[in-house]
Amino acid sequence: MKAPALAVVIPARSESTRLPLLLADLAGAPAAWSLELTVVDGGSRDGTARIARLAGARLIASEPSRGRQLALGITATTAPWLLLLHADARLQPGWSAALERAMAQPEAAWAFDLQVEGTGLGLRLLEQAVRLRSQLRQLPYGDQGLLLPRSLLERAGGMPEIPLMEDLLLIQRLQPLAAIRRLGCPLRVHGRRWQRHGVLGTAWRNAALRRAWRQGLSAEQLAQRYYG
Repeated sequence: MKAPALAVVIPARSESTRLPLLLADLAGAPAAWSLELTVVDGGSRDGTARIARLAGARLIASEPSRGRQLALGITATTAPWLLLLHADARLQPGWSAALERAMAQPEAAWAFDLQVEGTGLGLRLLEQAVRLRSQLRQLPYGDQGLLLPRSLLERAGGMPEIPLMEDLLLIQRLQPLAAIRRLGCPLRVHGRRWQRHGVLGTAWRNAALRRAWRQGLSAEQLAQRYYG
C-alpha cells in the first residue's frame, strides 16, 4: 500500500454542525495524496465522534486541550506533510492546488488567509490586518490552518501540549527554523466569536490574553479565562 503523503489532523469538541462541512471539503482532495485523516475529539457531547467515524476518519479520544489533541493526532499519523485545521473551518476553491504548490517547497511552513463568515466592514478590515501580519511578521494563528513538513515540526520540538496559545508558541519555535508563508488561498472560519464580542471586542480580548501570556500566566489559566 502506498504511504500517505498528507496527514490532516483536526482537534474537535462539540462541532457536529461544522465538522461535516470540513470533512466534505477534504473528500475532494486528489486521490494521489493518499490522505490520512484524523479527528481528535476532546469530550464532545454531540454527534462529533460519530460524524468523524462515518466520514472514514481515524477517531482519537482526548481530554479537551487543543494542543494535546493536536499532539495525539500528529503522533498517530505517518505522512511526511501535516495539515492542522480547526473543526469549524471551510476549505475554499483552489485549496488543493495551493497545497500542491506548497508541498513542492519542503523548506517552509504555510498558512491560509483568514476569511471570517459574515458581513460588515469590520470583518473585512480584520481579514486584511491578519493578511498583513502573516505576510510581514510571518505570524499566522491556528484558525488559519498550518501546513508543514513533519520533519520541520520535529526540529521545532513537536506540538506544544497546552490548552491555549499552542499555535503562538509553535510559530515562535518555527520562525528561527524556516520561512512561514501564505498559501494565497482563503480558509473560511465561523464568525461566532466576532459576532459574540464584536470585532474590536474580540481583538481586545485576544490581545489581553497574549499580554497575560507574555507576563507569565499559565496556558491553563488562560484557557479558563478564554473558555470560561
